[in-house]
Amino acid sequence: MQTVPFIPDNAPFTPEQRNWLNGLLAGLFSQAVPAVIPAAEATRSLKIAVLYASQSGTAEGIARKLVKELKSKGHVASLNSLEGYTPAALLAERYAIIVASTYGEGEPPESARPFYDQLCLQHFPCAENLSYAVLALGDSNYEHFCKFGIDLDKKLASLAGTRICDRVDCGVDLDAALAQWKENLHTAIEEIASPKARFSEISGSVSSPSTAAVKSPASAHTRENPYNASVVEKRQLNSETSSKQTLHIALDISESDVQYEAGDACGIIAENDPQLVGEILHALRFDGSIEVRLPKDGTKSLKNALSGHLQITRLTRKMVESYATIGNCRQLFDLLSPAQQPLFDSYVYDRGLIDLILDYPDVVHEPADLIAMLPRLAPRLYSISSSPSAHSGQIHTTVSVVRYRSHNRDRGGVCSTLIADRKNAGESLPVYIHPNERFRLPSDGLQPMIMIGPGTGIAPFRSFLHERRALGHTGRNWLFFGERSAATDFLYREELESMHKDGHLSQLGLAFSRDQEDKVYVQDRMRKQAAELFQWVEDGASVYVCGDASRMAKDVDAALHEIVRTQGCMTDEAAGEYITQLKDQHRYHRDVY
Repeated sequence: MQTVPFIPDNAPFTPEQRNWLNGLLAGLFSQAVPAVIPAAEATRSLKIAVLYASQSGTAEGIARKLVKELKSKGHVASLNSLEGYTPAALLAERYAIIVASTYGEGEPPESARPFYDQLCLQHFPCAENLSYAVLALGDSNYEHFCKFGIDLDKKLASLAGTRICDRVDCGVDLDAALAQWKENLHTAIEEIASPKARFSEISGSVSSPSTAAVKSPASAHTRENPYNASVVEKRQLNSETSSKQTLHIALDISESDVQYEAGDACGIIAENDPQLVGEILHALRFDGSIEVRLPKDGTKSLKNALSGHLQITRLTRKMVESYATIGNCRQLFDLLSPAQQPLFDSYVYDRGLIDLILDYPDVVHEPADLIAMLPRLAPRLYSISSSPSAHSGQIHTTVSVVRYRSHNRDRGGVCSTLIADRKNAGESLPVYIHPNERFRLPSDGLQPMIMIGPGTGIAPFRSFLHERRALGHTGRNWLFFGERSAATDFLYREELESMHKDGHLSQLGLAFSRDQEDKVYVQDRMRKQAAELFQWVEDGASVYVCGDASRMAKDVDAALHEIVRTQGCMTDEAAGEYITQLKDQHRYHRDVY
């Protein structure tokens, strides 16, 4: 309580004067604002909605940690995915924080598209009462870096929303940018929560995340601290006559604390081709033993930096801009102009640093300038194809080896060629687990599953099938698998046919595109068995899709909509709502890339 000053008895006043002064002070201080704010009221507890749009789980992980941080500071924070969330729910919030990944060609993650499409229908200032912050995630190697987060931030601002703090765009190497954004965010929130700030008192209860899943067991091994797992098996899954090379890799984790769940991905710390690194050093006339300083990795030799820490096989606009600026190269500045966008896109396609150096020579003369212009080499993620219950102590991955010739040069995937050409049994690979909370087995072992995974998209479904068997789950399993030819490219053929024969795999739909005159794909097999497939879904089956995002996933999604519409005798709109309900019920899962 506030203390009211008074005139002490020994003050040089008469009793009448003292009583009059004490009455005056009591009247004055009964109307005054307390000079000292009690500790319990030092900050306000804000009700904050933390939302995420995630494709691989990174945005969700950041959002979950952010909720914990806000709660530790005394705020009431709720966590929700933008999947199934509505613009109306967002606009009803007073404070919202959104962690938004960008997917494909600058698009929202599939789960967030309905939300964003609805938000884009709003054109009048309806967000006057919303204070928000956006963290945008993306890959700076792509042209439309962080575009969804950027677009979302601008859209909310156009609807008269107020930014709590400025948006930050994070690439794959996000630690520093994320830390700075968090610092700005927490500082701004504490200012808002201060009783000196003229914001209304907000209170509420924590809401349960609608899409919360059991988190994977924590591991001490991360991208920054990977585990060196020994390669215990490497075998080719295609026949020798195949035009493709797909490898089954088994890694030993038996003496580590690495743990994973079916559906997770294995992150592999990649290394660039030493021959390519040598060509770059030779072209620049640099000594590879020269020491350079990397922002996150400290001092390394230039050769080591180019081999294991920096991205050299692809060109980005930022790289070309930096190169042009270093050399004041007029030709490159012209290429970078907006009017030359198609020409720029054509130039950077399938070219890397060595092409830029040879096409525009004598530009970089200092190793430090080279280091500054190159992005960090990102780990490669591969869906885990083993079961933690059936393959104890091991991680299996299914790797498609990328090789091609472009601009008179043989090229290949950074990690896939490392595994194929430079790693043998007994050698090690630095690995860590990348959890995929949104791609999990049904918790009910009796629930049917429909799995659609052509090519290396088979990987998580091999994991699912082995895991279900090991756990004694008796729910029906239906797999659609496709490749070029059954004779040369039927991945894990013996295992799948054995599972089909003994009934663990209830249905096996195969689509080998080049085994007949007309090409046949997994979506064609789905349509051919439309009635039965729809009945499985009606019986409660969960649908899983894994593989190529650019074409296959879209074609499968279109086929699923068509099957629901025709077999359910629905309109296009009703079929769309049916698919949306599957997503809301967590029965339609997509792990596409």
